[in-house]
Amino acid sequence: MKRTLGTCYYPEHWPEEIWAEDAARMADLGLTWVRIGEFAWSRLEPAHGDLRLDWLERAIDTLHRAGLKVVLGTPTATPPRWMLDRHPDMLAVDADGRPRGFGSRRHYCFSHDGYRAEALRITAILAKRFGPKVEAWQTDNEYGCHDTILSYSDAARHAFRDWLAQKYQSPEALNRAWGNVFWSMDYDSFDQIDLPNLTVTEPNPAHTLDFRRFSSDQVARFNAGQVAAIRAHSTAPISHNYMGRIVEFDHFTLGRQMEIATWDSYPLGFLEDRLEEPPEVKRHYARQGDPDFQAFHHDLYRAVAAQFPSGDLPRWWVMEQQPGPVNWAPHNPAPAPGMVRLWTWEAFAHGAECVSYFRWRQAPFGQEQYHAGLLRPDSVPAPGYHEAAEVARELATAPMVEMAQAPVALVFDYASAWAWAVQPQGQGCDYFRLVFEIYRGLRKLGLSIDILPPDTARLNGYRLVLVPAVVTLSEPLKRALAMTGAQVLIGPRSNAKTAALSIPLPLPPALPGLDVTVSRVETLRPDMPLPMAGAGHVTLWREELEGGAEVLDRDADGRPVTMRAGNLTYLGGWPDPAFLRHLVIRACDAAGVATLDLPPDIRVRQAGKTRFVFNHGPGPVTFDGVTLPPAGVLRQGPA
Repeated sequence: MKRTLGTCYYPEHWPEEIWAEDAARMADLGLTWVRIGEFAWSRLEPAHGDLRLDWLERAIDTLHRAGLKVVLGTPTATPPRWMLDRHPDMLAVDADGRPRGFGSRRHYCFSHDGYRAEALRITAILAKRFGPKVEAWQTDNEYGCHDTILSYSDAARHAFRDWLAQKYQSPEALNRAWGNVFWSMDYDSFDQIDLPNLTVTEPNPAHTLDFRRFSSDQVARFNAGQVAAIRAHSTAPISHNYMGRIVEFDHFTLGRQMEIATWDSYPLGFLEDRLEEPPEVKRHYARQGDPDFQAFHHDLYRAVAAQFPSGDLPRWWVMEQQPGPVNWAPHNPAPAPGMVRLWTWEAFAHGAECVSYFRWRQAPFGQEQYHAGLLRPDSVPAPGYHEAAEVARELATAPMVEMAQAPVALVFDYASAWAWAVQPQGQGCDYFRLVFEIYRGLRKLGLSIDILPPDTARLNGYRLVLVPAVVTLSEPLKRALAMTGAQVLIGPRSNAKTAALSIPLPLPPALPGLDVTVSRVETLRPDMPLPMAGAGHVTLWREELEGGAEVLDRDADGRPVTMRAGNLTYLGGWPDPAFLRHLVIRACDAAGVATLDLPPDIRVRQAGKTRFVFNHGPGPVTFDGVTLPPAGVLRQGPA
């Protein structure tokens, strides 16, 4: 598949007389795609029914005349002020009961039917007018950004009650599923059920988990409506731009609705505000970004894209790639020279079809004035412009980037992220954090990874499969694990709860052929890690294991931590990096998967017969006889 570059452009921000010049510069730079329109509702419809679409058509035509392709975004992430006058109760409400007010973006509740109807209306209008003219679509913008999935509004309350009634059919069935006999929480009617906020102490965990499931379903419902409205008038592929470490809705569900998955990659901002790394690590990577965070999301969204039932290779993009300093993180340094190029090639190495830089020109007004673009506000090229031009020149002569199945699979489950959030049991016990640390441990050993959804039914071709912390294993995945000949590392907290978040009997993990029982769970202070008899420690989460399976690893007091039967190994604790390395090397040896002893700043990605090597460090690093400069990218393989 041909790899391309793009950018995000806001013609409504700039005089029409410079559009043609901008488009020509984009084409000369080597860009192929331009995303427009996703925040333009107030200019498309300054008052209800007062449609002004001609300027957008002229902008699309101007881009096309320059040979560029257009991604048109639906503008529903930024409903205009008149919308709030029409629907005063459309605002999302936070857990403390406060409305999320106008004056920014994403100020709507997914459950508000009046706003949803308006969103479908404007989407249908745009699809009918521009369906034949544009090459791709984006629905809304960054679902979940700014903590906007969970809404405690009246609209959400009524919709949640209806959702529960559809799911359980009777209050008696709901009471049984939730265990409402505890603390006299029984309900006589679905109309008695409130949202799980503002309770004296924590609400029933089953109640809270169902609210999170409902909230995820509301996102899927909202998005599906837009997809249907677009498809009624357009055959162009549809996408949505997801974000980093947003787990409040199930992205796999949305992936089944659309042809392309995209995400917005901001390595420096995400290092500062989305990772638990100590200050010295953040300082080391302050101008490069975390070596694994972007790669994890590349692999995750490749998996999300694979959910669309086309039978073709997964189509996924980076819709917004950071090209310079951003404005929203606790600290916002500039990227080191060469990092914009490295981030772009890293995305291609993981299978991206397009990398699109956000944004074309830095805005001199509004909330993102300090968010860099490819151009400065005075239209002079910024450093990222020159690195994008370098990538464009390289793409013109570089061979195609291949894609092939990785030898290692890692299962990721959004519902488990909700379950951990509802019942963390200990401070710092976070599902994403644990899975990401395991992913990082795999990458440190030079492994390429495929991420799989939790309902995966086949594991053919994988030699090592990791299933960390999937709280309730699906029946398809349990059957796949029973049938695979791969080495499997499962746990901790896997198959630990029923779908209603109760402790199951028999006690977990309750896997056929594995005589292991988790008899007790404890969570540990960060400053009291349990040393292992060999390498490393268990930290944060620890399970006491019983049973007749073979004990592989014990703690310093002789208590089992890992136990094995056949190709299935259960891990009863949260491993620190040293213990994780020990576990992965042993599993890879058993699986016949080669590992590498990488320098700390080096990461590799195998793309078919080609190996990419990336230096994420601030200084030169020698690896495999080659010295890579800072931000160095090495391509090894077919010429």
